[in-house]
Parts: sequence; structure tokens; C-alpha cells
Amino acid sequence: MKIATGPGGHPAGRILAVASGKGGVGKTVISAGLAHAFSKLGERVLLVDGDLGMANIDVQLGLSPDADLGDVLAGRALLEEAALPVLGGAPERGGFDVISGRSGSGALAGLSAQAVSRLASGVTALALSYDRAIIDLAAGADAATLRLALAADDVIIVVTDEPTSLTDAYAFVKTLRLRDEGAAPLIAVNNAPDEGKARAAYATFRKTCESFLGFAPALAGCVQRDGKAPDAIRAQQLLAHRHPNCGAARDIEALAGALARGLKAA
Repeated sequence: MKIATGPGGHPAGRILAVASGKGGVGKTVISAGLAHAFSKLGERVLLVDGDLGMANIDVQLGLSPDADLGDVLAGRALLEEAALPVLGGAPERGGFDVISGRSGSGALAGLSAQAVSRLASGVTALALSYDRAIIDLAAGADAATLRLALAADDVIIVVTDEPTSLTDAYAFVKTLRLRDEGAAPLIAVNNAPDEGKARAAYATFRKTCESFLGFAPALAGCVQRDGKAPDAIRAQQLLAHRHPNCGAARDIEALAGALARGLKAA
């Protein structure tokens, strides 16, 4: 039987989880930017706010969903009914669908393991209606975050060159590989003052993983520090929609291209 494939040649329904060891590293900007960039590559994309404690994708994108994950988990809506189109959801315009979390309430932080597993299974099933689904995970490595990460085909960890970001990201990698020794997350360095410092931060992180885990995560890409990013957040717009030619937007597009080509860990 022939398996349906998306524009990048991957099987339809491929899931990418975007993680970070700590908050404040720009993970949601990267997640939304990747959804926009993959869509511009011709993919039909679903973006899911998987931060069950501090969801904020709807706020960052200026959305007012009629239903969110809270409604889905309470049985008031189906998962597909909570999908809200951004830019019409049209790939040719960079549009995609978003399923928002329960923004700012923390109401979903205490979900049972069974509820999180049902959510992961639901996202996996719904992803088959798309070329790619992206799950914007919570920062850290709690049980719910790890369960959602393990449901993904690919995991990318967003780090900065700050020591605490690298330390917490290492803890995430270690915990993830304890759950699945075959897990091979990729690394994206965000908010980099320049490419040299970004690559130096990655080299340090890679060496630590090699020394203590026997695993060398691949560098998926670097996203430069750009004052246009906080401006887009304040305006509640996609970075590439508000500032399509800014350096960070171009870097995120390059990151999407590398992921679409099927970058793997070393």
C-alpha cells in the first residue's frame, strides 16, 4: 500500500514537537514561525499549544478561539472543532490552523496521565489530516511534556547561549532519552548575538551530550537576535507576517527548510 506523503516527501501527519529546558527562550515564536514557514513550503500545517500550564499562542497571535483544549478535554468540543485558521489557513499565504490551550489559567497543568495520553492520541489522529503538526510544548521536562514529546516524530529543542538554558536543555535531553533511548532531538539556537556565539553554544552543548549521554544532537539552525521579534509579539502578529524581511524571520524559514529535508542527529 502506498503511504501518502506531504510536499517534503515525509508521510502525511508528521509531528514536530518544539521543546525547551527553560522558559523565555522564544520557543513559541519559533513554533509559530515554523508553522508559517512550512505552510509557505506548500504544507498544510496544524499548530497545537501543548503548554498545558501557561498556554499563550492565542495571545501571541491575537486569536479569539471559540473553543480550546480546555473545552476539548472537558468534552464540550472535538479536537478538530477547536482548530482556528490563521491567515485563512491557506498554505499559499503562509496560513495554518491553531488549536489553542487554556490561555494563562494554568487549568490544564494538573491533567492526569490518562488525559494527557488521550490528548497525545487525539493530536496524532488529527495530524493525519495535515501534512505536518507542530506541538509547542511547555518548558521543562514534566511528565505531560515528555508524553507529548514522545508522540512526535521529531523533537527540536530551542536554546540560547545562556548557561541556564543549556543546562536545562541538557536535563530535558537526558530525561527524554531515559524514556526512549532512541530519541534524537535536534537543537536550534535562538536569540543569538551572532553566528559564532550561537555555534559555540551548540558546540558546548553537543560536547556535554556526547560526554555524558553518548549522543550528539544535530544543529538544526540558528536564529539571530532581532528587535523585530518583540515588536511582533507586542503587535500580536506572526513575525514573518509583520516583518517578512527581518533576519530572524529568514533564519526561521531556513530552519524549516532544514527540518523539511529530514535533518537527523549525528
